[in-house]
Amino acid sequence: MKTKITEWKKILISYIAKHVKPQSIQMTISLSFTIVSVISMGILGVSLYNRFVNKMQDMTTQSAEQLLNQTAINLESYLRSMRRISDAMYYTVIKDKDLATDTFEEEMNLLYEANKDNLISIACYTNDGRLVAATPVATEKPDLNIVDQEWFTEAVGQMENVHFSTPHVQNLFDDPSYRYYWVVSLSQAVELTNSGNSTLGVLLVDMNYSSIEQLLTKANTDNSSEYVYLMDGNGELIYHPKQMLIYTDLYQENNLAAAEYEDGSRQEEFLGEKRLVTVRTISYTGWKIVSVVPMSAFDMGISGMRFFVILLVALCMLMIILLNQLVSARIAKPLQRLNASVRDWESGNMNPDIYVGGSLEVEHLGRTLRSTVAQIQELMHDILVEQEEKRKSELDALQSQINPHFLYNTLDSIVWMIEGEHYEDAVFMITQLASLFRIALSRGKTIIRIGDEIMHARNYMNIQKVRYKNIFSVDFSIDETILDCCTVKLVVQPLLENAIYYGVECMDGDGEISVIGYRRENDIYIEVKDNGLGMPKETVDALLKENNRVRGKGSGVGLINVHNRIRLRFGKPYGLEIESCPDEGTTVRIHLPDITYSAENVELFEGGKLKELKEVKQNEEE
Repeated sequence: MKTKITEWKKILISYIAKHVKPQSIQMTISLSFTIVSVISMGILGVSLYNRFVNKMQDMTTQSAEQLLNQTAINLESYLRSMRRISDAMYYTVIKDKDLATDTFEEEMNLLYEANKDNLISIACYTNDGRLVAATPVATEKPDLNIVDQEWFTEAVGQMENVHFSTPHVQNLFDDPSYRYYWVVSLSQAVELTNSGNSTLGVLLVDMNYSSIEQLLTKANTDNSSEYVYLMDGNGELIYHPKQMLIYTDLYQENNLAAAEYEDGSRQEEFLGEKRLVTVRTISYTGWKIVSVVPMSAFDMGISGMRFFVILLVALCMLMIILLNQLVSARIAKPLQRLNASVRDWESGNMNPDIYVGGSLEVEHLGRTLRSTVAQIQELMHDILVEQEEKRKSELDALQSQINPHFLYNTLDSIVWMIEGEHYEDAVFMITQLASLFRIALSRGKTIIRIGDEIMHARNYMNIQKVRYKNIFSVDFSIDETILDCCTVKLVVQPLLENAIYYGVECMDGDGEISVIGYRRENDIYIEVKDNGLGMPKETVDALLKENNRVRGKGSGVGLINVHNRIRLRFGKPYGLEIESCPDEGTTVRIHLPDITYSAENVELFEGGKLKELKEVKQNEEE
């Protein structure tokens, strides 16, 4: 026997050694962590489920009680206001009047008018049913036996109390509009004085039932499965959201049993349905307001919670599997991230975030690659700075060019004015020329305010008008809201110069030049118009091409230079637009971004940081 057992042990050990491979530490940790996590999540899920069920039932009960209490408070407040109306009529009017000499129709009418939104009528009767006063209608219907009315008998039977009736149709007075109103009658016994003698009477206040209906309807708008209804102390319904169905026997309510319930919450079973019923008694009236919550509402939430717990456990198991995969792939991830960095660099991003991490070998490779990228960026930056300086030097040279012929003629005109003793004109010319040069220098800045650029253009045209003996007229129409915006300096003056030389110089006094500045679609436009000779379309199309040269006598800072300077600072969407037809004049339009002039923006402009400029413009628009 022992020999057979030993042989079976040898066979089992041989089978295990042959077919069962030893598990790695990664598999052992993963399997142990999975088992512990699943057990923990199961315990946590069951606990969470039970806690949620109890909490949900408590919250639903509290919610029903809060809704019921709030509705009861609103209803009690309304009934209290109705009782105050009755008391006001009794204690401040009826007690002070003697029916032998006084009437109280006027006071009754005033009280009704002040509260007519909630009232249908107010009436006062003697103890034998005779009408003393009523409002708003005082014509009684024929064949009425007032003393047999329920509200009358209750008031006379219990004189110390205020009595509230159930809803009924008001049937005491002939309404000229032939309308019938549902009312709740408030009645109380009052003491009437007639020739100094006290007699018993009854004060009747008919409240509008729709006001009570609105209060309770509002409480029934949130959830169709939960509802609130109102009944008197005997279980007779005053309001129910399905009242019409109940009257036609299409719906049943357990109101007679609920009339016996004490205030508070309890569970009941009605017509095979379990329900949570909450009861609250209304002060003054003995009415009871009842909230009904089907237990099926709890079941819906519990079913959802059950599904949530199952889903949560499933998600946790999935997360555990994913975590295991992440751990097993940890070695490959640093290489993948480094490769992604290289691909980002390869795609054109010249400032990639090179990943540095992982094992020592991968980390060393990342640091070396990051150092290489930094060196290349430094070299590219040096080249860009060099090119920028070169471009600025060229632009400064262009901007510093002032037509010597223009300066010579201006100085010659000043000398001629002095010799002719036109001192005021000479002073004006010198002042304009000084302002012209001051704005042209602009302390070495390329970007100036549009207001300063327009001032420079005005000075230039003032000088030219004197030189040309006012053979042309100039009109400036500039929107004042754009004066504090940015522009490249010396962009308007070359356009005015071209308008004079190529447009209106030969027109013998009929020349007109206008400068118009305005804002449109979040951009700024400055137009220089003349009514001169104009140009054919071929010439207009060639003006802004790189190989074009300005004709003969221009300033040297031609249209193409102005166009390039604007686009260099603000980008390709901006620059010059030219419209012209032969014998119809020429319009040159400057297109600029709408950006407010400030030290920070000027610094960005001077540095040519177009990306930051676009962000500035976007922020200003927002």
